[in-house]
Amino acid sequence: MISFIVLFIVAFCAGIQNALAGGGSFLTFPALMFTGLDARAANITSTVALFPGQVTTGFAGRKNVSSLPQLSFRALFIISLIGGILGALLLLATPVSIFEFLVPWLVLFATGVFLWGSFFRKVDEKTEPVGRVKALIIQFAIAIYGGYFGGGIGILMLAALTIGGMAVRKAGATKNVLAGVMNASAVLIFLFSSDVAWPQVGVASIASIAGGQVGAYALQRVNEKKLRVCIIILGFGLSIGLFLKAHG
Repeated sequence: MISFIVLFIVAFCAGIQNALAGGGSFLTFPALMFTGLDARAANITSTVALFPGQVTTGFAGRKNVSSLPQLSFRALFIISLIGGILGALLLLATPVSIFEFLVPWLVLFATGVFLWGSFFRKVDEKTEPVGRVKALIIQFAIAIYGGYFGGGIGILMLAALTIGGMAVRKAGATKNVLAGVMNASAVLIFLFSSDVAWPQVGVASIASIAGGQVGAYALQRVNEKKLRVCIIILGFGLSIGLFLKAHG
């Protein structure tokens, strides 16, 4: 009971974080492991649990969704859907022991991406956009990663879409929808997996949706820079903890 109360509180905070700056999975992943799940089951359950919140976020910003100059939104949608499916299938085919070995590196990578995207990435909308094939390959690779693990996909897509020539404001709305598409395909696959812990999904889903609403309300009232710093510290701390556990 205590672990589920902790999960509810953490998932509520994750919903707020996702609405404000992203990085909510850095909270739900360890919280789900605290309830007794192994790393792969926690990752799968987190994807399913946070999906409803992603849908509502994507729906709210649908008016700003756009295409790339060289690639239509329909193409981006299809690429994201297929890549998400492949990533999910790859995750289910990965033995738990191997995934537990990989997950510290994945969390470290996602944290590094978040750090780069939050404080070091420079956006110059006058830069010549990448070509159609390169844009397609980049989005497909991100989609596979999104279906497999998902941490940091928001920053990765925001970078890819702006490099592709999309305005930053439209890229933010578009990446929210595409992230939902990736996870929709992954969730569809995970629904048939025994790794999904449905009691935890129920608790975390309700809490994350509620947190997302609070986050949307607080969007203009919270110091986002401080929030991003907290997420980065949490991510690196989680990476260290997972490395110690894997080699303990």
